[in-house]
Amino acid sequence: QVQLVESGGGLVQPGGSLRLSCAASGTIFGIRTMGWYRQAPGKQRELVATITTGGRTTYVDSVKGRFTISKDNAKNTLYLQMNSLKPEDTAVYYCNAVLKTTPWGPFSDYWGQGTQVTVSS
Repeated sequence: QVQLVESGGGLVQPGGSLRLSCAASGTIFGIRTMGWYRQAPGKQRELVATITTGGRTTYVDSVKGRFTISKDNAKNTLYLQMNSLKPEDTAVYYCNAVLKTTPWGPFSDYWGQGTQVTVSS
């Protein structure tokens, strides 16, 4: 069994910063990508940022220059540094990993339980 446990959410004022973490544990034989998604009330879940094991990153346009995704491969831990936060960043943030639990695969999607980020004065 694989678990993804997020932490670091909370309430922050506009312009503030938060750092999210996601620790992956369990029987993991390889991780292809990890990423952060978010879902605001009444909206569909959207991709925020992804990172490959090799360090290649992608970001949704709305967070470019403000958010930074990073990963500690040795610890299977994913981070999202969020700066210059805006009210429209308010959402539940979910950690995602595409990984395999046996040496021969296949790769499958795993999700964390989500952490609330609220940006409000």
